[in-house]
Amino acid sequence: MKMLNEWTLKLLMVVAAPVKNERGSQTLEWLGIAAVVVIVVGVISQAFYGETAVGDAVSGKFIEFIKSIGS
Repeated sequence: MKMLNEWTLKLLMVVAAPVKNERGSQTLEWLGIAAVVVIVVGVISQAFYGETAVGDAVSGKFIEFIKSIGS
């Protein structure tokens, strides 16, 4: 039984070591945020420049919002 406990402990240490190493995790988080921003900008640009009803609706709402700020 002692041998099984030691083997299990060694296995857990080998498996848990990479999990504890969090180097680069913040960089990955920033890359994820940047990817979301790029996707949002791409969707908005397609909405404004596309010949779709969604693009017309979004651009119309933005134009109404900008006009309401000026009045």
